[in-house]
Amino acid sequence: MKSGKAVGPDDIPVEVWKCLGEAAVEFLTSLFNMVLESERMPEEWRRSVLVPIFKNKGDVQSCSNYRGIKLMSHTMKLWERVVEARLRKVVEICEQQYGFMPRKSTTDAIFALRFLMEKYRAGQRQLHCVFVDLEKAYDRVPREELWYCMRKSGVAEKYVRVVQDMYERSRTVVRCAVGQTEEFKVEVGLHQGSALSPFLFAIVMDQLSEEVRQESPWTMMFADDIVICSESREQVEENLERWRFAMERRGMKVSRSKTEYMCVNEREGSGTVRLQGEEVKKVQEFKYLGSTVQTNGECGKEVKKRVQAGWNGWRKVSGVLCDRKISARIKGKVYRTVVRPAMLYGLETVSLRKRQESELEVAELKMLRISMRHAVNVNASSTRMSILLWGLSIAYIIPSLVSPYYSIQIQHGRASHDSYSPFAVRVPTCRFDGM
Repeated sequence: MKSGKAVGPDDIPVEVWKCLGEAAVEFLTSLFNMVLESERMPEEWRRSVLVPIFKNKGDVQSCSNYRGIKLMSHTMKLWERVVEARLRKVVEICEQQYGFMPRKSTTDAIFALRFLMEKYRAGQRQLHCVFVDLEKAYDRVPREELWYCMRKSGVAEKYVRVVQDMYERSRTVVRCAVGQTEEFKVEVGLHQGSALSPFLFAIVMDQLSEEVRQESPWTMMFADDIVICSESREQVEENLERWRFAMERRGMKVSRSKTEYMCVNEREGSGTVRLQGEEVKKVQEFKYLGSTVQTNGECGKEVKKRVQAGWNGWRKVSGVLCDRKISARIKGKVYRTVVRPAMLYGLETVSLRKRQESELEVAELKMLRISMRHAVNVNASSTRMSILLWGLSIAYIIPSLVSPYYSIQIQHGRASHDSYSPFAVRVPTCRFDGM
């Protein structure tokens, strides 16, 4: 568990246990064995503080645009991680689930969708995609449904009771700018902010979607973010209705306002899909797992958003990066940790043109020049650029896009074109059946 996290009501951070070393290991082992044997955890662990976090989209005055994160006891989170490790050994989650799974990430799901769309654009064939949004997914999970899904997934009854105990008599208070509310009981949904909740939600989604999901990449899930793809509008509409029925009969709800439809190689007047008689919003672009995908395959908007995200990250740490007293080595480490990931997120999945590569290089050079107090007129291709990067121990940004999980394959007809980079085509090591 990482240090520096907000503490729960008991005010005991995980750093305390880290400082105690072997003594903490012995104490926690004894404590967790007692909890496992008795199937009862300390009452203090049942309390939490709920903090509403704005999602950075929509009306700031609307409660639906906030996500409630619970600050829970760090010691309980350590206990949850022990339980999670044991559950993962016995529960097998479907391959369509990319969220919080070993050796899978958002990048894999983003690439799978982009790759599928690119194949259909190249073949001049239609591809219909529906991005399904589950309304308040974590908060809506019925507790009885969770126990049922755990048992059906093969979880031993003892561990079902252990998880049940984590949710019994749970209480929370809401903390906001004007103070805290009175304590109240929480009797539905999963704990957002819990170490175990993501895997429990994956178990629930695995069971609820068992009869309706198709092979990847035709169905992909990242926790509650679902994308359904098909070659015909009628088929994707039918699949959407099946998903709605499967979710809503078990206590979940598909959001009519946030579920969106996209068509690749759309013909004029092809219309949109309907959900229980209501038209689903039709879009030309969609922000999928933080990366913007467009029906025409362009990535210019995504590159501009990445540059903006990089600048936002740079501003957050500009006090460190612009401090003359801080060494170049420390500045380089801060830059690689905060700014670079924000700029490069998801870009290893797109085909960059030379112009877009230049946008990234120019933005990065400007940040580094300001950080290191270099002249504004330094050329990106000059020797001084190399010296600047070398001083900060930073690699060039474009080769950094190559992920170790992806192999580079150059399509000669495309890579030879002047407007495309030799890094344009990146193929994942995963396999797409039927393509």
